[in-house]
Amino acid sequence: MPQRAAANDRRDAGSIRGVTIRACVVTMSSAAVLLFTASACSKPSSSDKPLPPLNPRADSLESGFGTMDRLVEAAKKEGALTVVGLPGGWVGYKEIIARFSDKYGIKVTSIVPEASSKQEIDTAARLKGTNQAPDVFDLTLEVAVADAKLFAPYRVAGWADIPDEAKEQRGRWFAAYGGYMSIGYDPRKVPAPTSYGALVRPGTTVALPGDPRRVASAFSAVMAASLGNGLPNAARGVDLFARLKKGGMLGRPDQATAVVDWDYMNAARAASGRGAAAWRVTIPKNEVLASYYMQAISADAPHPAAARLWEEFLLSDEGQNLFLKAYARPARMEAMEMRDTLDGDAAARLPEASGDPVILNIPEQDQAKSYVTAHWAQMVG
Repeated sequence: MPQRAAANDRRDAGSIRGVTIRACVVTMSSAAVLLFTASACSKPSSSDKPLPPLNPRADSLESGFGTMDRLVEAAKKEGALTVVGLPGGWVGYKEIIARFSDKYGIKVTSIVPEASSKQEIDTAARLKGTNQAPDVFDLTLEVAVADAKLFAPYRVAGWADIPDEAKEQRGRWFAAYGGYMSIGYDPRKVPAPTSYGALVRPGTTVALPGDPRRVASAFSAVMAASLGNGLPNAARGVDLFARLKKGGMLGRPDQATAVVDWDYMNAARAASGRGAAAWRVTIPKNEVLASYYMQAISADAPHPAAARLWEEFLLSDEGQNLFLKAYARPARMEAMEMRDTLDGDAAARLPEASGDPVILNIPEQDQAKSYVTAHWAQMVG
């Protein structure tokens, strides 16, 4: 299972619908619908407006291009797009890149596919001023917020459908997809876990998708296990994995009878044909940790029009349904469902979740990471 590295980073979550989140988190249940309704009622027709001067670095389709056709034409003239930190097996990016390239005739170059969010930023700094520098980023919230000054404001056509709490208001970063932390398990060897605590069971071998001090997915797994009454407690999560280690129940993913990972990764494993009949996915009730991944356009993008077209594609109905096909939850999911443009069959295959999802804010993440860094080696090894 490909992972996007680094505990300050990789792969964290989607239009996490029906979501009511406490103060440290986000309330998402109706924001997208309300925003869409307001924009749909107030936006005037542009059919009679003169087209604006072409500006490949504009902050919206309307202000820089006027029409999608003009954006496509400008992007085709550039003819290229460079992406970074996008493993092909991560949320369907292999198919998404191929579909974009085929649809628009634009060559997509993928560099450092296994890069963490922080490594994406470092790569951009190293290649700044060259034609090989990345045009776009796919980042955790923490890295997107910390490096917002490096990104060009751009509000995609579907901007109103993105939950308000999952986007920077000028458009420097915005969510495209996400998911919930889950337990993938082999029902032939272990009963369906009803909680993370239920993993502490003789005969169970549990795995994380990496070291939680370096791999964001693994860090989020520990934090999912830390939840109690909707509140995170890093010590509780580390203690659970310490007990698993002490009992000889902590192992590698290829040996495990249960893997704690994002639901889109566990669901993809179940559907991959590698033991598909023996792999199921569950999200423990009232222990639902959620996260979005953010899109951003480099302020120094060598291919600014192609970068903007890429984001329009990812946030279009087509792009969002491609994420959904790969079991990620689209950022525009609620609005698409309301308009009947959501792939219903793909949505029906998503693992079920019950309870209010929790999204850690940045101070909570920082505090938890400090605890994990200080105690993991001593308690878990």
